[in-house]
This record gives sequence, structure tokens and C-alpha cells, in this order.
Amino acid sequence: MRLLPRSLRARVTFVFVVGSALGLGLCLVLLYLALASQLTSALDQDLSIRGGDISAALRAGDTGAVARDPLAQLYTADGAVVASSPSLGGGRLLTTAEVTELQRDAPITRSVSIDAHSTSVRRMSVQLESGQILAVGVSAKPLEAARERLLVILLLAAPVLVGLLALAGRLVVRAALRPVDILTREAAAISSVETDRRLPAIPGDDEVARLARTLDDMLGRLRVAFARERAFVDDASHELRTPVAVLRGEIELALSALAEPAEVERSLVAALSEAERLSRLADDLLLLARERAGSLIVRREPVDLLDLAIAESRRLGPVLGLQIEVTGEPTTVQGDADRLRQVLANLLNNSATAGARTARIEVTHTTTTATLEIADDGPGIPPQVLDSAFERFVRGDAARTPGTSGAGLGLAIVRAITTAHNGTTTAQNGLPLGGATITTHLPLR
Repeated sequence: MRLLPRSLRARVTFVFVVGSALGLGLCLVLLYLALASQLTSALDQDLSIRGGDISAALRAGDTGAVARDPLAQLYTADGAVVASSPSLGGGRLLTTAEVTELQRDAPITRSVSIDAHSTSVRRMSVQLESGQILAVGVSAKPLEAARERLLVILLLAAPVLVGLLALAGRLVVRAALRPVDILTREAAAISSVETDRRLPAIPGDDEVARLARTLDDMLGRLRVAFARERAFVDDASHELRTPVAVLRGEIELALSALAEPAEVERSLVAALSEAERLSRLADDLLLLARERAGSLIVRREPVDLLDLAIAESRRLGPVLGLQIEVTGEPTTVQGDADRLRQVLANLLNNSATAGARTARIEVTHTTTTATLEIADDGPGIPPQVLDSAFERFVRGDAARTPGTSGAGLGLAIVRAITTAHNGTTTAQNGLPLGGATITTHLPLR
């Protein structure tokens, strides 16, 4: 069984009303007790004043003061009535036992019932210097009636006040949560198609306003992520479409020229080249997907970057048509040699594809960081893509030599591998050779 309502607004209102009702009830009880005590104190003060006046008159020898009082009696030490107010008739304010008790105890104030008059009296008793006991009283009915009226008023006012508090609480909660309702409806209405739609701004700097700004920033980040994913799918589709189309065309050509072995061989060689291109593209996409998922695994073993650069320059220089110069000092890092070779291969291949003829690899290090810098004498990275050069499928086609093509994943893979090694990569144009310069920083440990 659910004790609280499902709605946050209803729960807050319920808690507010219950808490307010308990607080109001406690306040009304304290108010009742305070007012009742105040009324009783006023009666006791009146009794004290009357008892003092009669005592003074008796000390002066005026024995008629008791009879003139509305409700008073004078007793001997053994309980006999010496003088009494006419309104008492034959009744007594104090019994004989109470008179005897007052000889030992301090004066007391309490409510009693006089059977003869069937009324409730509040009385006060005082032992005089002569040993006699003086008792003065006042009818307690007005006090009891006032208490009853006060109780009735409070009991009638309590539900009204609780209802008003509930209404006020509901209005306050509704006003406080109205921005949340607006944000909820607006967020529910925003779809992935509405990329430019934003949440309404909530004025102020309270929790709701900060929540609105945080949600809007989150939607902005999701908007960028969606745009990147759509661009990735579009670019991947475009990159895959061309080799698949060429591969299909070459296979169809080979099938149509079965009687010409030379033509079949040429088509199969071309198809194999496109298949290798598709395989490389699939491997690159898989590497980037693993990097995005945080599952790109690199081995950790000592790797001398200078030796690695020299070996790759000798292997790739003749293939790419690059004159590669390697300088620096032996620098050992904890990394994956195969992945680091892939970094060098991608960067040198980018230089050759961009039209560079000379490249320089420089290896340096500090006490904590190894630096691998690859510069070329090509046209450099186009300024319009320099800031996004490490994004997937970003290509500076204007910088490419005729007849070359690529998927635009080389620098993205370089960054992914560097990040997996807890390093960073930056790109710039200019010195030292006038073309593009890619600088990779790797931790030594």
C-alpha cells in the first residue's frame, strides 16, 4: 500500500500540510494552556488581594470584614467557623480536616465543590498570626466557561487555518514547480530532429534555474554528439560506397571477360586492392570505435622512440617517395610498439599524400615527457580544418595531390592511440619545414 502520492507536487503539498497541521496544533495547545494559565493567575491574584485586605482588617480588630466579603470564612485552629460571608449560608469553604492540615502546611490554592451550593469555587487559605485560618474564594464557573469558549474557538479555528495553510501550500508548491513542468513538457517535445530547439530560460539563480541551465547545456552536448554521429554515419557510408562500387564493377568486368585471362587478372588485382582498402577502413573504424568505448588496449613495454623512428623511416621512405630525416636522442617510453608504428605510418602517409617531398622526425624528452615531432615541407593543413584536423573523416582535399584519396581517419587514429598512451597530440603549420607539424607528447612512465 502506497502511503504517499506519486506526484512530487502532491507529496510536497502533503508533507507541508501535515507538518503545518502538527505545528499549528502544537501552537494552539500552547496558546490554550497559556491563556488558561493567565485566567487562573488573574483569579489567584484577586484572591490574594482580598485575603490580604481581610487579614489587615482583622489585625485592626474589624471582625466584620469577613462578612462584607462576597465569599470568605474565618476558622479557629480546630476548624470551628468564627465568621462567614452571608452568601455561603451553612456551607464551608474548608473542611475541619483541611483547617487542621493548614496548621502544618503552607497556604494552598485549588478548586473545590461546595455541595450546598452545587458550584465550583476557587479558594485560597491563609493562616493568620492569631492562629486562625482565613479562607477566601471566588466562583470558578466564569473561569471554566472562559476555558470552554476558548477551547471551542480554537477547535473551530484549527480546521479553517489548516485548510488555508493547505491552499497556500498548494499554490506555493505549484508556483515553485511550474518551471519544472515547463522544462518537462519542453524536453519531452524536443526530438532528435529538432537540433536547434533549446529549453526555455528560467530567470534567477535558484536550484530550478541552475537545473534548467544544466539540462540545456546537456542538450547542447547531446546535439553536438548527434551531429557527430550523423556525420560519422554519412561519411562512413560515403567512404564505403566507393570501394564497394569499384569492387563490384571489377568483379562484374572479370565475369564478363572470362575468355580474356589478362583482363580477368587486371580486374581481380584491382578488386583485391579495393578489398584491402575496405579492410583497412574497417580496421580503422574498429580502432576508433574501441577508443570511443574506452576499450582500446595497448601493451606496455619499453619502446625506444628514436630506434622506432629510424626503422620506420627506412621502411616507409622508399614506399612513400619521401626523404625522411630522423634526429634526436634515445628516448624510451612504456608503450605499444605496433600502435606507435601506426602513428608514424599515418603521419608520414599524410605528408606524402599532401604532396610533401621531405619529412623530419625529431625525438626529444624532458624528465617526465617524451616528444615526437613530425614536420614536412608540404602545403600544410588547410586553415579551415586546422582546429578539427583530428576529427574523424576530416580531410583537407585542397592540399592533396591529384589522384590521391583517403578516408580522413589518419589523424583521428593518431589521436586515439596517443590518448590510449595517456598522451596528447597537436597540429600546426609553419616551422621548421614550412608545412604541417604534428607534435605528440607521451609520458615517460
